[in-house]
Amino acid sequence: MEAKIYNQKGDVTGEINLPAKVFAAEWRSDLVHQVVQSMRSNKRAGTANTKDRGEVRGGGKKPWKQKGTGQARHGSTRSPIWVGGGITHGPLAEKNYKRKVSKKMRAQALFSVLSKKLKDEEILFVETLSVPFIKTKDAVKTMQNLERASGWKTVLNTKKPRVLTALFERNEKTEKSFRNIPQLEIVFLKNLNPFDVLNYKYLLIENPVESVKFLESRGK
Repeated sequence: MEAKIYNQKGDVTGEINLPAKVFAAEWRSDLVHQVVQSMRSNKRAGTANTKDRGEVRGGGKKPWKQKGTGQARHGSTRSPIWVGGGITHGPLAEKNYKRKVSKKMRAQALFSVLSKKLKDEEILFVETLSVPFIKTKDAVKTMQNLERASGWKTVLNTKKPRVLTALFERNEKTEKSFRNIPQLEIVFLKNLNPFDVLNYKYLLIENPVESVKFLESRGK
């Protein structure tokens, strides 16, 4: 399996041989769902906390006498049916939302998502994303060239983030130039995960030779 490699001008400069286990994996919706839901759950802070009727302040005095008023009997104004009362079965801070996901499961889920993206022609390999100066105008020009070469639609014509750009290594000039484009989200390849890839329509991978080698090593 081969894919084209583009330069920043949008010209084809070569091809790369893609490993089948990374870019031709079977679509596993059950595995992808499990991993993504686990990642979303692990992002939860778990800080929501409510007080029951024994923890709220006040309510020590009986609001009215037991009989003779014609009203329902109440023993405290901090009952859950009163405004300002305790909460019944509310969230508690001690709840743990963490879910364990093995590295192999995360890798297989990522490979499944990458394979589907490649099949749908939503992955583009570019040999480098570098600019001589920190200048968003140059970054926009690069994206226009790549958009024209790839045939991707509605990338720069929308305000919504559409392209996940995976950089192989840190580059301050590239990061600061491309991050000002609202349609792009910058990540590092070592942090690539199925949750982020699914959140964006397209995936742009820089330095494909080294990037593909790293991705392949994650499945070992």
